Amino acid sequence: MRRPALALGLATAALLAGSVPATAAAPARTDSSHATRCPQLSRDLPWYGDNRAKLQRTIDTRGTCENPGLAHGHGRAPVAAFDWDNTMTKNDVTDATLNWSLLNDKILRPAHWRDTSKWMTPAADRALTAACGTAVPVGSPLPTSTDADCADEILRIRAEAKTMSGQEAFSGTWNHRRTVPEYAWVPQLFAGHTEDEVRAYAAAGRKAALAAPVGATVKVGTHTLPAYVRYYDQQKDLVRTLRKAGFDVYIVSAGSKPVTEVWSRAIGFDRAHTIAIRSILDDEQKLTYRTQGCGDMPDSQGDAIPYIDGKRCWINQEIFHIKGAEAWRKQDPAHRIALGGGDADTDSTFVDDATGAHLVINRNKTEAMCRGYDNADGRWVINPMFIDPLPRKSGSYPCATKGYINTDGVLGPLRRPDTTVVPDQSDRIHG
Repeated sequence: MRRPALALGLATAALLAGSVPATAAAPARTDSSHATRCPQLSRDLPWYGDNRAKLQRTIDTRGTCENPGLAHGHGRAPVAAFDWDNTMTKNDVTDATLNWSLLNDKILRPAHWRDTSKWMTPAADRALTAACGTAVPVGSPLPTSTDADCADEILRIRAEAKTMSGQEAFSGTWNHRRTVPEYAWVPQLFAGHTEDEVRAYAAAGRKAALAAPVGATVKVGTHTLPAYVRYYDQQKDLVRTLRKAGFDVYIVSAGSKPVTEVWSRAIGFDRAHTIAIRSILDDEQKLTYRTQGCGDMPDSQGDAIPYIDGKRCWINQEIFHIKGAEAWRKQDPAHRIALGGGDADTDSTFVDDATGAHLVINRNKTEAMCRGYDNADGRWVINPMFIDPLPRKSGSYPCATKGYINTDGVLGPLRRPDTTVVPDQSDRIHG
């Protein structure tokens, strides 16, 4: 059953109707309850340009400032949703967990590597078998801390979907806006462990990553990888302010759920507010190679993870309780998030669905940046990474020809809701 429509203040209703420009300044307020009703983003934390003001307008318009009844339980709380890796943090916490696990021999040997993913190619199966060997009993830890060949094959397949020799690691048919095999493969690598065990590995990896200096690297196999992760102070402050303003705030990640939970818990997200890839458990409560489905897609080996359109489905299903095939479709404004934040193409659909503000952290990802720079509704907020931002991208984003990832994986033109093509965009907001 759908949630009831949000209780909208006059300013909110006008904004959704399109009668108030998205950049219009919020009216001045002098009443004594302003400080309570209008929680403010910290002015001590730098944002690019007027991004703080843009986000503040959405917080004021959709939260308790313009809708004071929300503070007393009147009306449905507005929803904000954020990607996790490289949106809430600098660097990827899934990779930090995998790196720690490889350095500490936590990956269990499968009976056959091809069992781990239904899309794994014979070439990848052979490469992993040759690199990791068959001497270790099935279900026992692989010695990846000392076996560089094994660690290397796993890392290359995770990062590039290729073997160390450059052969394709995955093939077959999948919806490229609902899943990507190398993302689904990470929780599949942890098959045989309980969720608590995976949380323990994530916690150990988190401790190491937070202790490592900014810029530090670590060698895993022969790969040199980032050793550090940091929470973005601006994003922590944004989440705190949204909550104070009556928003219901969620994380929606294409990472493994027990891993993301460990990191999100530190800034106040419980498990119900942390959406990520959910592995199916066996009778012993251990992870299997299967993952939960979304909408009208059943449980599978990763056909429907929170990835591009999959993030919309999981938001619709888990937050707005929209079931079946309808969960894949864009909903009316009352059943969409008010604010969305992400950094990559995997976030482009749900961030675009937001009715108040679309926050994009610039990592030079084409579809996300094309949508942001096109700014079709005037509500896009682009910010450089808060730590070690990227320099200006050379050349243009190919929005008009390769700005959209089609379901078959072929790149095509990115279109606006009115079907007009988004022109190529230059990189204007960067480090």
